[in-house]
Amino acid sequence: MSNRAYFGTDGIRGQANTHPMTAEVALRVGLAAGKLFMSQDDRRHMVVIGKDTRLSGYMVEPALVAGFASVGMDVRLLGPMPTPGVAMMTRSLRADLGVMISASHNTYTDNGIKLFGPSGYKLSDERELEIEALMGQSLQEGLAKPTDLGRVSRVEDSQARYVEIAKATFPRGLSLSGLRVVIDCANGAAYKVAPVVLYELGAEVIPVGVSPNGMNINEECGSTHPDAMIRAVKEYRADIGIALDGDADRLVICDERGQVVDGDQIMALIAGHWATRDRLHGGGIVATVYSNLGLERFMTSRGLTLERTAVGDRSVMKRMREGGFNVGGEQSGHIILSDFSTTGDGLLAALQVLTVLKEGDKPMSALARQFEPVPQRMENIRFSAGKPLETASVKAAIAAAQEKLGTSGRLVVRASGTEPLIRVMVEADDEKLVSSVVKEISGAVKKAAA
Repeated sequence: MSNRAYFGTDGIRGQANTHPMTAEVALRVGLAAGKLFMSQDDRRHMVVIGKDTRLSGYMVEPALVAGFASVGMDVRLLGPMPTPGVAMMTRSLRADLGVMISASHNTYTDNGIKLFGPSGYKLSDERELEIEALMGQSLQEGLAKPTDLGRVSRVEDSQARYVEIAKATFPRGLSLSGLRVVIDCANGAAYKVAPVVLYELGAEVIPVGVSPNGMNINEECGSTHPDAMIRAVKEYRADIGIALDGDADRLVICDERGQVVDGDQIMALIAGHWATRDRLHGGGIVATVYSNLGLERFMTSRGLTLERTAVGDRSVMKRMREGGFNVGGEQSGHIILSDFSTTGDGLLAALQVLTVLKEGDKPMSALARQFEPVPQRMENIRFSAGKPLETASVKAAIAAAQEKLGTSGRLVVRASGTEPLIRVMVEADDEKLVSSVVKEISGAVKKAAA
């Protein structure tokens, strides 16, 4: 994917008001994507746009709107909306395109643009490259006549629609009454909808991270900072804590004791529950190269498979569609339940965990550890220039590490698709071996990156 100028592994992302996250680039995205979809036929075309709560959303959204409207595409604005909600609304409103303005779990100084096709799935690499090619055109090319400009309006009931869709994924006849639930919305896209869903399903809700001010998204809260959720669970003696990220497409959970449950354990819990009810399709689940070896062993022990893909929910979703799987995700808490959604949805995954909790008579602490994780360490090394992974010294260190691990462990070294980071992940049954291998590779990458 080295020939990409704008799109990374999850849309366009970067520091707000710095290339590529500028108003001009957003305008070009609107113009280019609008032209691409308008060229298909003569009917009126429509795009829906949602966003999280970042200050820069007020800069990016109008620029996108201007681009789309100026080529004749109608625009429907959803306001603050979880990423999966934008995917759902794209399909529900029969739009040609859905756009989410968010940098997910990053701080408010970053922002991003994610694109969804009419089916609610993220656009393919090929489509993104077509849009990139059109983004290089003159801003004067392909503009609509004054009489053919796109019409722009706000969808007033978009959040209510998402609330109803989410509630419909919870088993009919089951209620959350009697459960005290902490929900941390990361001062992000789900700050209005998530507490309402839980309350209307019967829970006693303790909301955290529901006072966005444009600059506090993901700040000491949400899935990347679970301490806020843990404190609230202990303070209010809640049965469970749920923490979403800035655009609510991922989650982490903690039990009533404050012990954190990651995406691997959540997938194991949901997959195991669905398998006993003949609801698990594809004979297993799809996860990435980062998912713990313990999850693989858990699935195998139940006669189920774990298929691994490259990092990114788009890779996971692609394999799920190919193999007919309906559960997939990432250790970070992106959980895709394709019976309900076309992309990761933290709230819908939480509702499935709450289903297991409610249907059984065990506390969350008894459900939280479905398998014993194999010792795993990850280290991120920031670099400012060059391609450290292509240096001979780093290649040699990786080869030596793989030989040390043999067949008893796993090693993943890759460049992040969204940040200037080299990610090193090592896992094996021997914890000392894991530490020494991480140290060796990280040291080689740091030297090469210096």
